[in-house]
Amino acid sequence: MIDGVPDGSCHRHSVKQQLGKKLGKRAHSYTTATLSSPLPNSGQVVRISLYQQRGGYIISFVFSVVVIAALVWLALYVVHQDRLITRKFEGKRWNIPAKVYSQPLQLYQDAPVRGKDLEYWLSLINYRTADDYHTRGTYQKQTIRLKPSEMAAINAQYANTTAATQATDNPDDPNSQNLPAPNAPQTQDAQDNQPDQPSPKRLTSDKATEYYIHTREFGFSQNQHTPEQVVRVVLQDDRVVQLQSTQPNAAATVLIEPVLIGGIYPDNNEDRIVLDISRIPKPLIDALIATEDREFYTHHGISLRGTARALVSNLTGGSRQGGSTITQQLIKNFYLNSDRTVKRKANEALMALLLEYHYSKQEILQTYINEINLGQNGNHSINGFGLAAQFYFNRPLNELRLDQYALLVGLAKGPTQYNPFRDPDAALARRNVVLHNMLTQNTISQAQYEQAIAQPLDVVKSPSIGQSRFPDYLDIVKRELNLTYDSDDLKNEGMRIFTSFDPLVQQAANQAVSESLKRLNKANRKTANQLQAALVSADPQTGELLAVVGSGTTFTGFNRAIDAKRQVGSLLKPIIYLTAFEQGKYNLASSVDDAPIRLKLSDGNTWTPTNYGGGSHGQVPLMTALANSYNQAAVRVGLDVGVPNIIAQLHNMGISKKIPEYPAMLLGALNLSPLDMLGVYQVLANGGYRVPIHTIRSVVDGKGQVIQTVKPEIVSDETRAEFDSVLLPTGATQTHQPVSPPAVYQTNFAMQKVVQNGTAKAALKLGADLNLAGKTGTTNDYRDAWFAGYSGNRVSVVWVGRDDNTPMGLSGATGALPMWIDFMQRLYLTPVALPVPSRIEPLWLQNGEGTLSDERCANAVLVPVDTKFLPEDSSQCAVALYRQEQERRFERQRTQNAADLFASTNARLQRSQGYAEATNQTAMVNNRTDAPDAANNGYFNQNQSNPPPAPSPNFNPNPSPSGNNPNTTTERPDTHYSADPSERIARPVTPVMP
Repeated sequence: MIDGVPDGSCHRHSVKQQLGKKLGKRAHSYTTATLSSPLPNSGQVVRISLYQQRGGYIISFVFSVVVIAALVWLALYVVHQDRLITRKFEGKRWNIPAKVYSQPLQLYQDAPVRGKDLEYWLSLINYRTADDYHTRGTYQKQTIRLKPSEMAAINAQYANTTAATQATDNPDDPNSQNLPAPNAPQTQDAQDNQPDQPSPKRLTSDKATEYYIHTREFGFSQNQHTPEQVVRVVLQDDRVVQLQSTQPNAAATVLIEPVLIGGIYPDNNEDRIVLDISRIPKPLIDALIATEDREFYTHHGISLRGTARALVSNLTGGSRQGGSTITQQLIKNFYLNSDRTVKRKANEALMALLLEYHYSKQEILQTYINEINLGQNGNHSINGFGLAAQFYFNRPLNELRLDQYALLVGLAKGPTQYNPFRDPDAALARRNVVLHNMLTQNTISQAQYEQAIAQPLDVVKSPSIGQSRFPDYLDIVKRELNLTYDSDDLKNEGMRIFTSFDPLVQQAANQAVSESLKRLNKANRKTANQLQAALVSADPQTGELLAVVGSGTTFTGFNRAIDAKRQVGSLLKPIIYLTAFEQGKYNLASSVDDAPIRLKLSDGNTWTPTNYGGGSHGQVPLMTALANSYNQAAVRVGLDVGVPNIIAQLHNMGISKKIPEYPAMLLGALNLSPLDMLGVYQVLANGGYRVPIHTIRSVVDGKGQVIQTVKPEIVSDETRAEFDSVLLPTGATQTHQPVSPPAVYQTNFAMQKVVQNGTAKAALKLGADLNLAGKTGTTNDYRDAWFAGYSGNRVSVVWVGRDDNTPMGLSGATGALPMWIDFMQRLYLTPVALPVPSRIEPLWLQNGEGTLSDERCANAVLVPVDTKFLPEDSSQCAVALYRQEQERRFERQRTQNAADLFASTNARLQRSQGYAEATNQTAMVNNRTDAPDAANNGYFNQNQSNPPPAPSPNFNPNPSPSGNNPNTTTERPDTHYSADPSERIARPVTPVMP
């Protein structure tokens, strides 16, 4: 009973009604009312308060809201994860570093190739010798004897042609851009890509070296690739005498794939070689499935059986297992991290289901193979099986053996735990586990299994992935790329940059610098292994940089080839004389004064330049002054032509820095790098045409599209003032002809004298027929030694010195020149043969006077002369010879005229009516002894207006008066030659210049 209400009455009346009767109308506001109901199987009544009733509603509502919210959140989370998966999987999956390649090796008939150079190139691209050549990336070498019929065919071919045929030029081909000189007389398209070729010669021996090379396919771009093929190459006397290919309709030129120089890596230092599923070897996939996920093709992202097996093993104390499928491993590596938390595992399972829902097994497997981490190389992670194959075995993935695939798959479980470099035993055991898994899954036979486990690990001794073998050259490539491309694009977009880098030239440079420095340090105790050096070499016709040595054995970021700005000494003297030739003030035979000179400078000090070794030489021929590097003569000529004009000349030739106008710069008191001087000498070696020194031939994006090519346009007409070096599509750089070809031609002739009988005479050991040209350079106190010079196909600059700029006791001739010779003698060189400009004619000049002379005169030299600036005067010897020849010709003409008069008179008499009368008249004439003289005198009197025959082509009948400057020249607007002596122009002689 509640408050007087009998038990059991609650079922008849409501609580409210009962309370209302007793308490009145305010009973509805009481909050202590209860609701009673009998309990099941009992007579008791359960009393429920209003609070409890309303709380139940609230709890149910809240619970429903929470469940709905959870479901909404879960749905939104699933949608979010789904978008995350699809956005990354279908978008840009990885940051792919840019890769930088060399030029390819070109093999063609009669190409200059040495066997050791061919083998070195093949070693750089990881080709290996084999008993057979049935596998890609292998080659076979043997010595053979050519058949008589083969020798006859080769010799017949050489007799019918003087140049090899090359593949046609493709604008998308980032290779084969060895262009002829812009002013070379080549007009056929097929000649545009002719590389250096030796003169054909007959075979004299039947002994030769034969190579069979099984090449790999290599794609330069979407439209240009080299196919897989077997190439037969026969070498004799360091040239290709036979070339055959298994490819039908093979081109005359076979391209061996370029060498990977290095990469430009993303900020996370990841690297990988992305492979398509169609290019992934089946044994690798079999090993992966057998070891990592045997139910891969049947589950939907997660494997309940695998998870349960891993859980039981972990709980029972067995080996710790992850139980993750390949899909889950991909999710962990691609989207998540390696945290061992319930949240991460839940995310992993959900995302694995979503990934399997959207994408095929092949897509998932391909991404896993390219993503999985398989090692570490310093701060660079090795991701994907493609890069791992290169890192551990120096081979492409499709060239590995079964046991090597098993080792890579074993690393997927723990690249640190099973690192073959640190713990080869653990790596070997893990590899054998993978092979056993393959055997139990029946993917290999028992025989294959036994053969595979018997193999050693065979990993490389020193991995090179992530480390450039040619850091100095790669450094210059990066600097050039940074002028055009965004840094992120270079690091992340998978670009491929094809350059002009020549590994064979680089090898020669490395060896020359290393061995020369050893000799110099050994011979000079003062240096005590403190000498440093830099060497740069380019193709003078294209401006393509071929090789760079700018640092020591370890690249520290300081590249002396471009960062070391040192005084260049006498390397500037050719520019002084070049400017003098261009102005027409001097010619090669002009007299220059090598006498002491004192100059008062603007700051009040006095500058007194002296010659190397002291002493003066007085009046000397210009060629002698340059050949022997006379300082006083160079300063006098430089002051005469004007320091500002010489500075302007340097700017025209590519020097961009501001140069102070002080006289000391005439002797090289100017800080420039070896690469700067290479650009200057490229102009001289290319006949006055400047092509900026560059490394890049083409840039290809990650999709194989060519986005930039660099190819100089050829200009064969010397009257044009400029030509373009086209940079597509980012723009075009204008490259002009800074120096007139006649001035360059004369400068080249003088620089050849430097080698023939001057300070660089030691270079004659390379061959007098090469017509090498160059110049030594030495700075004050022997702090810097330079040599810059060129052949027909190589222009190279060498610097030797010390980084601390202390004296070293070596000159250009004793320090830099031997290194330059050592380098150049390792290369195939062609002679210097600049095209002769139309204004250049070979004339005999009086050496040391610069006046017109005759070959019979003492000290007469045959030199190239610019006909626009012909000397006005003739030497005394030439004038005397001219007068003698004039007198002789006059006497011969007088005698001939008398004979002609007699003959004509006799003919007239014979035609007269009375032969006898005519005979008597003739007899009377003959009896008069003075008749012929009188007749002759009358003849000449009647013909005095006609000039005598032209004088000797090398004489000037009007020598300059005493006291006139013999070097004075008159500018001529044309190149016409007149027989009239009053023109004072000597006709050119025909002998070929020596």
